[in-house]
Amino acid sequence: MLYNLLPTTLQLFLASLLWQPHSNAPSNRNLSFELRHQHALSNTSRVVFSDTLPDAAFTMDNIHVRTKKTTVFKPVSQALPQSTRFRGGNVPWDVSEVDGPDIEDRETLLLLAKMANNAYTEPGKSDWYDIGPNYNITYPFGWEPDADGFRGHIFSTPDNSTVVVSIKGTSIFWPIGAGGPTQTKDKLNDNLLFSCCCARVSRTWSTVCGCYEGEKRCDQGCLEKSLTEESLFYSVGINLYNNITYMYPDSNIWLIGHSLGGALASLVGVTFGVPVVAFEAPAERLAASRLHLPSPPSVQHVTHVYNTGDPIPMGTCTGIGSTCNTVGVALETRCHLGQTIKYDTVSQLGWSANIIHHGISALIEGVLADDKKDWRGNGVNGSVPEARPEEDCVDCFDWTFGDFRNASGVGAAGCGGGLL
Repeated sequence: MLYNLLPTTLQLFLASLLWQPHSNAPSNRNLSFELRHQHALSNTSRVVFSDTLPDAAFTMDNIHVRTKKTTVFKPVSQALPQSTRFRGGNVPWDVSEVDGPDIEDRETLLLLAKMANNAYTEPGKSDWYDIGPNYNITYPFGWEPDADGFRGHIFSTPDNSTVVVSIKGTSIFWPIGAGGPTQTKDKLNDNLLFSCCCARVSRTWSTVCGCYEGEKRCDQGCLEKSLTEESLFYSVGINLYNNITYMYPDSNIWLIGHSLGGALASLVGVTFGVPVVAFEAPAERLAASRLHLPSPPSVQHVTHVYNTGDPIPMGTCTGIGSTCNTVGVALETRCHLGQTIKYDTVSQLGWSANIIHHGISALIEGVLADDKKDWRGNGVNGSVPEARPEEDCVDCFDWTFGDFRNASGVGAAGCGGGLL
């Protein structure tokens, strides 16, 4: 069905009918996965892959990921979102139902979180999570450990029906200054995507683009131009997705990631209409607006999972005394796309709002691994908080954005717009 042939009101009504019947539908399938590839950004800004051998594959024979029917909206042509981003025009959408992750199932979230965590590290390291008894750790890592780009893993079911792509997040925090070879590009992407204006925090900061106009004014056209570089991680993610669909043309694709990796998974997932689970990700709705991402009738296939003790997704890791300020990242946004599963660890577990609760291991060990806690208050041990959209949320409310330099031909633009 082509949605551009329908009036907007009818599109939204039909989308709500398609989405709601499955919001409480039971899982109809369990999937097992094996690791197939590692992906990384080369020094020439190309996405490169390294295969894992079948006898060295990561398998989850005895542990399964539960699925749930999920409504997604895909552009009728994979090239359309990019071709219309800056020249304008509507993207026509196809609606379909796919097997997405069952986000109401704690063990499914736990397994996906472990898969997202392992994008940071190597087998045998202390922070590596074994996913199952046959989860082999003898495969070659697949890309240069000293490379400085976009990284992650690619998993597939044995029959290739479903492919899961994990994307590594930011590697800069603990200990300060020891974040590894990717930290420079990680910080650049964080500051471009999640700051109000080029990481203009104070006069002491070196901004990542020259869009500041003084007195908390920022040039919108300049901001948008700063996000078009092919070497930036969103563009690399588009390249990665195109490569994966070439290798797996008939597969159902999921995207997962932690922190920056989760936000990138969301941006790519909205672009192409694929299920996403993002863990502890900084808010990306403003970045989606600045990137001119297409606006499908629904983005409920994107799910954010985070805890209230983590100031980064909460949008409170700001100010001179914050850890984010100390390590040089301006993570100032607070509005997420899609729906959010928020674990209130501050009220229910007594956690403080501290950067130590941003690492995905805090979510894995302190929240998702606990099968006794009733998070929904429905008397069911191991329940998951209800997924809800973030409503009445505004980013960068004290900034003024406009086309001060006439750099783009775009009229004055506010900060709170974009996808819902």
